[in-house]
Amino acid sequence: MTAVDAERMRSVAWDDPAPMVDAAARLTGIELMRAIKDGDLPAPPVARLLGFGIDRVDEGSVVFSMDPLEAHQNPLGSVHGGIISTLLDSAMGCAVHTTLPAGGMYTTLELKVNFLRPSFAGGARLLAAGTVIHRGSTAVLAEATITDAATGKKIAHATSTCLILQPR
Repeated sequence: MTAVDAERMRSVAWDDPAPMVDAAARLTGIELMRAIKDGDLPAPPVARLLGFGIDRVDEGSVVFSMDPLEAHQNPLGSVHGGIISTLLDSAMGCAVHTTLPAGGMYTTLELKVNFLRPSFAGGARLLAAGTVIHRGSTAVLAEATITDAATGKKIAHATSTCLILQPR
């Protein structure tokens, strides 16, 4: 292993997600999202893995941010579409989650993503704003847009249908 290879190694650590999962049974969705944002509960392991966090939480709306890293690159040198899609899905899903009662659950039923321009490692921070467009009793329509924080240019846009599940 060369010195360059050693510099490109990445180690990921995360907190035990059990306290977050346990809290979801007793907190409303917005309370849970705010507790994660404020650091009172651990972030989900996927957030630590990909390096994104919650910047803002309101009912029906969440904003995430992520700094694009070399580890996020595809073979063309831009941030991989799967990373962008995960960030969009997380923003939309968490926006939906803010509308749920304590113990409420949902799952993504459908996801559609439009990639508008590339983002590159070392580039500007990405902001993913997720919003609930329509909340029914069993299905929720949400959308999210990722923008380049420096220029405000749109990187990607997505829509999602989420299915509201019965509490466990």
